[in-house]
Amino acid sequence: MPNESQNPVTAERPDSPVHTTGTDHITIWGSNEADTIEFYQDLLGMPLVLRQPNLDDPSQTHLFFDTGDGRILTFFVSDDRPSNQRGQRGGTGAVHHLCFSVDPDDYEDTMQALEDAGHQYNVFDRGIFHSIYTTDNNGLVIELSTDKYEVPDDRRGDVLAKAQELREADGAEYAKDEHLRGAIEALGLELVEHDLPDASAGVGGVE
Repeated sequence: MPNESQNPVTAERPDSPVHTTGTDHITIWGSNEADTIEFYQDLLGMPLVLRQPNLDDPSQTHLFFDTGDGRILTFFVSDDRPSNQRGQRGGTGAVHHLCFSVDPDDYEDTMQALEDAGHQYNVFDRGIFHSIYTTDNNGLVIELSTDKYEVPDDRRGDVLAKAQELREADGAEYAKDEHLRGAIEALGLELVEHDLPDASAGVGGVE
């Protein structure tokens, strides 16, 4: 296990010259427009909110999707690039996966939709949340996570930092359900648990 004292985990803002206010957008090298829209709009339900040329290379198209909370995911696409479902793996600087949240009430319907669309997937209980893993049209790993408990967006950092504190005190390898539950209770938040299906527990499953 890493030395927890060297790099303490905390929800407090660091003493740094810049403080970000959130994720504005993430941009991915995509394949073609049709396949990209089919996966992200038609399957995952992200509205296509803007289409324009790539301003650095007008031969490509720049697609903007709303991920559901106003945060934007964009792709540089070109009709001469076929999708590659085997994708790219590994390497420093490479993207390991993208994670999007889904409503707990839609969790099982999400699995069914992936199956109906011919996308294989795995489901894991990650201790502090549940996750479905699949791949997009280019083989990029897509995680669709849902919360086990209601966590207000403006307290998410506080809850995770407290769960980390409880995990360290427990000597556990990773943050588990009891650490998340304990964090919510310790912070005086209402404990509202979602009814989620059983899933394989712990680590492993995505390379």
